[in-house]
Amino acid sequence: MGGWVTRLTRAQQQQRTHEQLLEAGWSVFMRRGFLAATVEEIVAEAGYTRGALYKHFGGKEGLWLAITDVQVDEHLLHLADRLDGVAGRDELVEALVPVGPVFGEGEPRRSVAAYEFAAWIAGQPELAATVVATQKLREARIVEMLERNCARLGVQPVMPLPHVVVFVGALGGSLALRRAVDPDTDVRAIAIGALAAVFPKGQS
Repeated sequence: MGGWVTRLTRAQQQQRTHEQLLEAGWSVFMRRGFLAATVEEIVAEAGYTRGALYKHFGGKEGLWLAITDVQVDEHLLHLADRLDGVAGRDELVEALVPVGPVFGEGEPRRSVAAYEFAAWIAGQPELAATVVATQKLREARIVEMLERNCARLGVQPVMPLPHVVVFVGALGGSLALRRAVDPDTDVRAIAIGALAAVFPKGQS
């Protein structure tokens, strides 16, 4: 039985390269931040060439976006499950509090890297427009989740749901950054307090 070598198809090789570059990119971004990370460091960690990274992602910024796309899509799936499972206003508020890596838990460096990317992209209008368009599509998905569940629970926010979604995203990002530089701040309590004000009590 010995001597057999399983050869990957070209598509399988490309997928493996893609996944290994994603993994190496995440490792370097978490270690160095977005701005300090270099293409050379990422490809060295992955064991590939600069050409491979540019072929798959178009550059360091494309790699960052690909990584965050995967993470955000996973987050939205979990959020949908949490919201569909809540039984009242208090549980709704709890479900909207960011958790895990999205809130910097266990990976405070991610919050710093995300803000570095946001600051960098502000000077890249064309890329910024693309990123914002994608973000708005994701926000629309969350609005749909909230509309469905607020109607089911009889909960009414104090501002339009599209504004609520933007607020929750900004709140989570800012508090995650605060936690990264000041771990003693009780960011969860602050988030719950802010969201409780958005979804006031006295509703069924």
